[in-house]
Formats: sequence, structure tokens, C-alpha cells
Amino acid sequence: GEVVHRMLTATQYIAPLMANFDPSVSRNSTVRYFDNGTALVVQWDHVHLQDNYNLGSFTFQATLLSDGRIIFGYKEIPVAVTQISSINHPVKVGLSDAFVVVHRIQQIPNVRRRTIYEYHRVELQMSKITNLSAVEMIPLPTCLQFTSCGPCVTAQIGFNCSWCSKLQR
Repeated sequence: GEVVHRMLTATQYIAPLMANFDPSVSRNSTVRYFDNGTALVVQWDHVHLQDNYNLGSFTFQATLLSDGRIIFGYKEIPVAVTQISSINHPVKVGLSDAFVVVHRIQQIPNVRRRTIYEYHRVELQMSKITNLSAVEMIPLPTCLQFTSCGPCVTAQIGFNCSWCSKLQR
């Protein structure tokens, strides 16, 4: 895609295992998904690396739950993730979120500068990703989850929360 798209995929992702996978290199490879309203499951089944087919097939999945939990499950990881080449594609395991701000440049009409701001990134230890392993990520509470003043102002969540009586949050 365009440059902005490539920059965003470097900073916005949910990646149980991001690498140079290509499902088209094997007839046995599939990427399937299922959504039952409370969980979305995406499974990469018998996928191979485009630039190193001989390493073997990988089978893993990501589950996004409606309560905010994210589970990565690994069935078949034929080689240590740390040994996967990142020459043709970055290798990542984790989460990242960002947003884009478009700035107008006043001196040059019709020209805009896009800036990507990353909120936060969770990088999982690649050495822990092995056959038959799983990782569960549980979201931390945020200020917006509180529905009354007392619990909000006494929360120990790492934010400087305060209660707004006008908004009742």
C-alpha cells in the first residue's frame, strides 16, 4: 500500500507472530476466522515463510474477546522465533497502537504532513513462543471504566484520575 499504510502497519498491530508468511506457497496453508459475537478467532494453519519454506509449517492463532482480553495460542512452531529472518519482513510478537495526525503546511498550499504517534507497544519475549504455548493479555483498568467518584479517585491504576461531576465520569 501507500507509505502511510506501511508506516501504520509498523505501529498498529495485533501480532501473535508477524513474519514473512505466505499462505500461497503451500496447498495445506489456510488462514481462517470465526466470530461468535463475544470472541473473534483468527488461525494461521500450516503457513510457511515465503523466504524459507524448508523451516516447516507454523500453526498459531489470536483470539480477541469482548471483555478486552487477547489470547495468542501456538500449536506448531518448528523453529525458534528468534531464528526467523527479518530481512524481508519484520518479525514481531505483541501489540501496538498508534494514530495519525495530518498537519497542513501553511507556506505550501495543498501539502500536508502526516505524523504517526504511537500510544503504547507490548512486545512479548520471542524465546517464550514455542509449540503448545499460549499467552493471555488482560487489559488494565482505565479512568473511563469508573462509574462513581469514590472508586475513581482512589484507584491505583497508574493514571492521575479525577472525577468530573458534570459528566458523571
